[in-house]
Amino acid sequence: MKKSSYLILMLALLTSIQLKAQNVNEKPKLVVGIVVDQMKQEYLTRFYGNFGEGGFKRFVEEGFMARNGHYNYSSTNTGPGHASVYTGTTPAVHGIVNNSWYSRSLGRSVYCAEDTTVVAVGGSAKSGLISPMNLYSTTITDELKLYTQKQGKVIAMSIKDRGSALPGGHLSDGSYWYDSSTGEFMTSTYYMKELPNWVKSFNSAQHVDKYLNMTWDTFLPIENYNISGPDNSQYESGFRGKDTPTFPYNLKELRKDNGNFSLISSTPFGNSLLTEFAISAVDAENLGQDNTPDFLAVSYSSTDYIGHNFGPQSKEVQDTYIRLDRELAKLFDALDQKVGKGNYSVFLTADHAVAENSIQMKDDGFKTDNFSNSNARKAVSAALSAKYGAKAWIESFSNNIHLNHKLIEAEGIDLYEMQSFVAAKMMEQDGIYIALTARDLVTNNYTKNIKNLLQNAYHTKESGDVLVVMDPGWQTGGSKGTGHGNSWTYDTHVPILFYGWGIKKGNSVREIHITDIAPSVSMLLNMRLPNGATGTPIIEMFK
Repeated sequence: MKKSSYLILMLALLTSIQLKAQNVNEKPKLVVGIVVDQMKQEYLTRFYGNFGEGGFKRFVEEGFMARNGHYNYSSTNTGPGHASVYTGTTPAVHGIVNNSWYSRSLGRSVYCAEDTTVVAVGGSAKSGLISPMNLYSTTITDELKLYTQKQGKVIAMSIKDRGSALPGGHLSDGSYWYDSSTGEFMTSTYYMKELPNWVKSFNSAQHVDKYLNMTWDTFLPIENYNISGPDNSQYESGFRGKDTPTFPYNLKELRKDNGNFSLISSTPFGNSLLTEFAISAVDAENLGQDNTPDFLAVSYSSTDYIGHNFGPQSKEVQDTYIRLDRELAKLFDALDQKVGKGNYSVFLTADHAVAENSIQMKDDGFKTDNFSNSNARKAVSAALSAKYGAKAWIESFSNNIHLNHKLIEAEGIDLYEMQSFVAAKMMEQDGIYIALTARDLVTNNYTKNIKNLLQNAYHTKESGDVLVVMDPGWQTGGSKGTGHGNSWTYDTHVPILFYGWGIKKGNSVREIHITDIAPSVSMLLNMRLPNGATGTPIIEMFK
C-alpha cells in the first residue's frame, strides 16, 4: 500500500510539473496593440449606450479595464505617448520628449520619428524620412523579435507616421503610414526596398476615393446624440468651404478645399481605411497562423484630427467613437475567423486624452484662458536683457526652454543661476503653474504630483533648461477646437483595456500607469521586458 501510494504521489507530482511547464510555454498566437489618438477614459462611459456588442463592450464585459489609467509624465502628446506604451517607460528614459523638440547638438528642431538617412518607399518623397531611430530603448515589439530569433512577425500601421514607426520598433517587418499627398500607404527604406504586393494591391484599389465620395452624416439619428453639445457651436472649427460646423458633410464637395486626400484623416473614415488595411495585413502576412507569436500594432489617428477640430463636447466626436466601435467589432470578427477567438490577446489604450476648450471654460466662469508663448518669451527675454545684457540668451522657447550654453559660458555666468532666474520669471506669467530647472530635475527625487510628472518627462540629452506646466485648463492655441499636452488629469486619464487569451475578466480603480502595458504584454508572452521598462505588470488582469 505504501509503495502504491508513493507511485501515485510521484505520478501526480510529475503531471503537475508537466502541466506547469506547459502553462509557462503557452502564449497567444497574436498580440494586437491598439492605440486610439486623443481618447479620454470618459468616452467609454459617456458613449456606452451608443455602442454595439462587438467593439468596446468586448473589453468592458469580457476583458479587463483599468478605470483609473494614467500617463505618469507631463507632455502628453502623440510621439511620447506611443513610445511610452510600447517601451514601458517614460520620456526620461526613451527620449521621445515631444512630437518635435529642439536639439541643442543640431541647432534645430527634430521630429520624433525623423531619420534623414532613409528615403520613401511608395508615397511621396517628403513623407519618407521616417524610422524609430530616435528611441533610446527597445519596444515590446523589438523584444518579441529578439525572443523569437526574428521568427515572430511585427506589423505596424497608422494614418500618422509616428503612430506606426514608434510602435513597430527597430526590428519591425513592416511599419506603414498614410501619405496625404498620394492617398496611399507607404514606408521607408529603413524597413524595405519595395512595398509588398499586398500593400500595392491595397493602394491600387483606391479605397480612399470610395470614402471621400461619401457624405459624413451621423451614424445614428442625431436625436440620439443628446450627451454632446449643440451641433452648431462657436467653439468648433469645421471645414473650409462649409459655413457651419454641422452635419452633414459632403466630402466630395469639401475635399478640394481641404487638402484632397488629407481630408480623410479628419473624418471617421480614416479609421475605416485603417481597419481595412489591418485586416488585409492579417491575411497577407499570415499573422497568428503558427505557434510563434506575432504582433499587429494598429493606431487610429482620425479621433485626434476630429477632436482638435471640433472638441470633446461635439457631436462629431461622439459620432466618431460610435463608428470606431463598429470598426473594432469588424476587426475582432476578422481576427476571430482568421486567428480564432481565444487565440489572440489585444490591448487598447490612448496616446493621450484631451482638454476642454479653454475659452468655452472661461465663458462658463472658470479661471482658464489661452496662454501666449510669444508674449511670455518677450517678457522673459526683456528680463534677461535687463539683468544680463541684451544678448541671444534663449535658443528655443516653449514648455521646454533651451538657453544658449555657449554664450552663458563665454560670459562667465553660472548656468543654474540663469535657469533659476528664467524659471522664476516664467512663474510670474498668468497661466503658469510651475517651472522647474534642469538642475533641480536631475538632482532632486520628486515622488508625487506635478513635479514627479515633470521629472519623468525630463531627458538629460533631449530636454532643455527649464520645463514648464500651465495652470489647469489653460492651453496654447485659438478659441476653437481643443488641444492636449498638459500634466493634469484631463490629459493623462486614458483607457487601458485588455481582452482575449490569458486575460482575466474584471476591472480596477487602482491607479495604473500607461507604462504598465508593455510589462503586462511581456508576462503574457513569457519573455523579458523592454530594456528601459520602468512599469510593472498589471496583476489584476492575469488568470
